[in-house]
Amino acid sequence: MNDFSWRNWSGHVHAHPADVLSPVRTADLAAAVAAAADRGQRVKPIGSGHSFTDIAVTDGLQLRMDRLDQVLAIDAASGLVTVQGGIQIRKLNEVLASHGLALENMGDIDLQTITGAISTGTHGTGARFGGIATQVRGLELVLADGSVVTCSPTERPALFSAARVGLGALGIITAVTLQCVPSFVLDCTEQPVPLEETLDGLDELVEGNDHFEFYWFPHTSTALHKRQTRLPGDAAVRPLGAFRSWFDDDFVVNVGFEALLRLGTAFPRAIPGITKVVSGSLSSRTFADLSHQVFPSRRDVRFNEGEYAVPRAALPDLLREIRRWVADSGERVSFPLEVRFVAADDIPLAPTYQRDSAYVAFHQYHRLPYQRYFDAVEDIFAEVDGRPHWGKMHRLGHKELRDRYPLFDEFVALRNELDPSGVFGNDYLTKVLGDPS
Repeated sequence: MNDFSWRNWSGHVHAHPADVLSPVRTADLAAAVAAAADRGQRVKPIGSGHSFTDIAVTDGLQLRMDRLDQVLAIDAASGLVTVQGGIQIRKLNEVLASHGLALENMGDIDLQTITGAISTGTHGTGARFGGIATQVRGLELVLADGSVVTCSPTERPALFSAARVGLGALGIITAVTLQCVPSFVLDCTEQPVPLEETLDGLDELVEGNDHFEFYWFPHTSTALHKRQTRLPGDAAVRPLGAFRSWFDDDFVVNVGFEALLRLGTAFPRAIPGITKVVSGSLSSRTFADLSHQVFPSRRDVRFNEGEYAVPRAALPDLLREIRRWVADSGERVSFPLEVRFVAADDIPLAPTYQRDSAYVAFHQYHRLPYQRYFDAVEDIFAEVDGRPHWGKMHRLGHKELRDRYPLFDEFVALRNELDPSGVFGNDYLTKVLGDPS
């Protein structure tokens, strides 16, 4: 008997599939899905394992997408680029840069596959920019019966609209066409600023920068701003020096922070002091480089994470409420909250559907308990109908989610039509969408 095992990046989610395949062609993947469906076996593709939920878990056939990672077509004039679904964003960025192109926006991790990133609603920051799925112009999917279909705004538009953030429930995305933009430089300033000053001046900060985000360590009064301005691709670059980059981003953020978190795990009472030390060590810096060198960050320290999109205007009061809860509860929170800003879109299950949003990510070191803290934050976000990031930990089920997504029932009806027997189902999809019928 095969003994396959898999775990996600944080180590929190485990799977033990009955079978594992790594297809090299769409036809191979389609045949594998059809065969699994015939024998009543459930199927799930996996990418880089950067989702914190069990959205990719299966006890049936696991399809590893890492060999479907090629660039299929590039039109530098139009910016349209077609890639296989298993390509890692880091590899995609390198290919795009070599052709004078870039993703319009992206998150701060570049290790995900493009399929995983769009299917879960991965985003970046910038009030005038949508998540990565808003850059999609066409999709190729393998459906539950093994058939291969394509869709776009003019071909099977209902499927295209839903599948851009499809949770893996509608089909397996084997190819994606993206609208890319000419390469551009990001001029970046990072600076510690008092939290209250940040919240009071939030609109000016969000609207006055192409990309703005900030981090706030609970138990402190300091936020770290990251402000970025877009410049033409031929603008002068000023990358960080090798030593500064190593010291700040490798030693302090990863090696040093890991050591302090291990100390906090052994002595939890030290955690508030540790966060004050880390927050106090933050310093200002400025640099400029091509976008794919600036957007992503190196993340070696393991953690568990939840994230919600909330109405942008509600953010200051919500963060103040979280701060009060941490102070009153005595909970020791070792990781910062990360706050980013994303434009509204028209994607049915995107957390930003028809709502300009602030995303708030909340984390806890993977060796420390997190449930009490995460529950409290989710309770606070429920006050404004917060919508969870589909790749991050949350407790909501389909009954609560139906009330937060105007097109929820239409999405579920499409899922039931395309996959009535639940070939692509698992416990997570049953929780958030209900059983297919």
